[in-house]
Amino acid sequence: MTPPAQEKSTSAADSEDFDAIVEQHSDFVYNVAYRVMGSPQEAEDVAQDAFLSAYRAYDRFRGQSHVTTWLYRITMNAALMRLRKTKKDRTLTHTGVDEVEVVDWTKNPHKDALDSELGDKLREGISLLEPDLRAALVLRDVQGLTNAEAAEALDITVSALKSRLHRARMIVRSYLEEYVKTPRG
Repeated sequence: MTPPAQEKSTSAADSEDFDAIVEQHSDFVYNVAYRVMGSPQEAEDVAQDAFLSAYRAYDRFRGQSHVTTWLYRITMNAALMRLRKTKKDRTLTHTGVDEVEVVDWTKNPHKDALDSELGDKLREGISLLEPDLRAALVLRDVQGLTNAEAAEALDITVSALKSRLHRARMIVRSYLEEYVKTPRG
């Protein structure tokens, strides 16, 4: 009679499971970090911090949410912590809601030529937002998560997400307003 095959220890199995998660989701985590941080080097640091935090918390992950939602939350927390540590001197905070004149951005005759420049200006405006507002905007409008998914990833209520999202959109719109009004070419 042959002895039964020795079972792997739980920690070895967990380690292999976690390695598979890292392999499967490393691009995803990096992309989320890059969109928040705006810099490849910062995104790599955030992704590394996120996976380190995820590894430390892996034994507490119960599968109640999708792995991607869990990783979103961890990655966003890592990005927000890094942003708070290296907070820029200048952030956009004024919404200008009372002074808003909605500009029709679609009627620009040089639209195709300016898309790249406008995209750069938009990314610049997003990078100047306060970290909490930036996170909400990136998750919802850039990554395309639903309100519920983004709120879960940030560990806030849907109404808090909507509030942050509205403020972020108004601030970025205000930031882009002068650029859009100024004739180009």
